[in-house]
Amino acid sequence: MVLLLCKWWLFFQLTTSSAHPFYVSVTEINHNASEKSLEVAVKIFTDDFENALKKVYNRPADLVNAANHEAMDSLVSDYIRKHLLVKADGKTVSMKYLGFERESEAVWSYLEVTGIPTPPKRIDISNKLLYDYIDKQINMMHITVNGKRKSGKLGFPDAVWSAVF
Repeated sequence: MVLLLCKWWLFFQLTTSSAHPFYVSVTEINHNASEKSLEVAVKIFTDDFENALKKVYNRPADLVNAANHEAMDSLVSDYIRKHLLVKADGKTVSMKYLGFERESEAVWSYLEVTGIPTPPKRIDISNKLLYDYIDKQINMMHITVNGKRKSGKLGFPDAVWSAVF
């Protein structure tokens, strides 16, 4: 148990420092039974995300400056919805973009899927976040349904992962 905690602490330190040797995103999906929804949160290093947005949309990207927040909202929304696709029980779901916020060296983006009345038995994720920026990208996913948490990892070029509950 101590070794596992040490590994997670080291991973957290490596992925939250400003000069990071790893290119990592974290996607959290939680089934909210009372709201009949999937709550989706995506964490990406700010500098990597800005560089990916610049490359894909061929325009400046500034996720730090509050004056640019509204303009960046449309880029962030478009990018995430094109690079992160979710299926619940074999059906592609439509994610509503709620917004993003900056936290230290990372950006959290929030999305929601409504109309999920029963806990899904299977969630499939196609996750290509930042693959068009760097081929060292690792995308981690954590999904919680009925209090059970499943975690997975994708490294470029692998893009599909499934969790069965």
